[in-house]
Amino acid sequence: MLAMQADTAAHRLVPVHKPVPFAGDGDVLVRVLACGVCRTDLHIIDGDLPPHRERVVPGHEIVGEVIACGSAATRFSIGQRIGVPWLGSVCGRCAFCRMQRENLCDAAVFTGYDRDGGYAEYAVADERFCFAIPDGYDNVQAAPLLCAGLIGYRTWRKAGGSTPKRIGIWGFGAAAHIVCQIAAAHGQEVFAFTRAGDTKGQEFARSLGAVWAGGSDAPPPEILDAQLIFAPDGALVPLALGSVRKGGIVVCGGIHMSAIPAMDYSLLWGERQLQSVANLTRTDAEEFFAVLQIIRVATNVQVFPLTQANEALQALRSGTLEGAAVLVP
Repeated sequence: MLAMQADTAAHRLVPVHKPVPFAGDGDVLVRVLACGVCRTDLHIIDGDLPPHRERVVPGHEIVGEVIACGSAATRFSIGQRIGVPWLGSVCGRCAFCRMQRENLCDAAVFTGYDRDGGYAEYAVADERFCFAIPDGYDNVQAAPLLCAGLIGYRTWRKAGGSTPKRIGIWGFGAAAHIVCQIAAAHGQEVFAFTRAGDTKGQEFARSLGAVWAGGSDAPPPEILDAQLIFAPDGALVPLALGSVRKGGIVVCGGIHMSAIPAMDYSLLWGERQLQSVANLTRTDAEEFFAVLQIIRVATNVQVFPLTQANEALQALRSGTLEGAAVLVP
């Protein structure tokens, strides 16, 4: 099979031919129909995250068709369309797993990081951590839901869900364009922060329900109740704290962020909170996909052939994507 393998020294992907993987006892083998391109993939390839496996095949927003099941795999049937997310397995025994916080498991296995992912024609996954795809989404529309959607949803929920009246979203990419629609559908006022001068991105945010959109170099017209940061820029943290009310919260939704600059304690004083989001849980997926049965979310995608995965990553690096990139074998 064709796969795009990470060369972290060169910060790029290399096309290789590998054997079709084998489904272990509790695994399913899927033919990859589409795989979203996530900023985490970029962090792995660019070396922002410590390597877990040499020459890994990235990709953890996989929509695939089940073509084989391991001897103990019974959840899905041959021919069924399923999604494979970032969280690939957990130990099930540690304190975090016992507290139903499996996203923090120290022995977690991640798709496209610890085991090969979906930048390939076929992939294998533990069936316990896969999900049926919500109705009404085709393959490429569904792919971004499996990380951008899930992490966006968890970040929004950590910030209070539908409770805050005014929320800011910093970095208007794949996750932000999904969670903006969810927030707007709940009657929240969304204030979108993009790169300075990105008028096209600001127009995109307003088209998805944002009541205001501007550059990250400009303060919002009102003080906000909560802020969600998806851009990997630590310099945004004090800016976000500076425009959130007393008792408000700033939640950082990315897996990697540049250094947060020194800031005055007054930005936190007044019981403001600063929190990160780490990975996801299966419960997040169950809740999120249930929400999608009520709220129709449109994913804006740009499709690239698998062989053009480097071009897709460069578009993400440069900030020229509007929404999400999706690879199709």
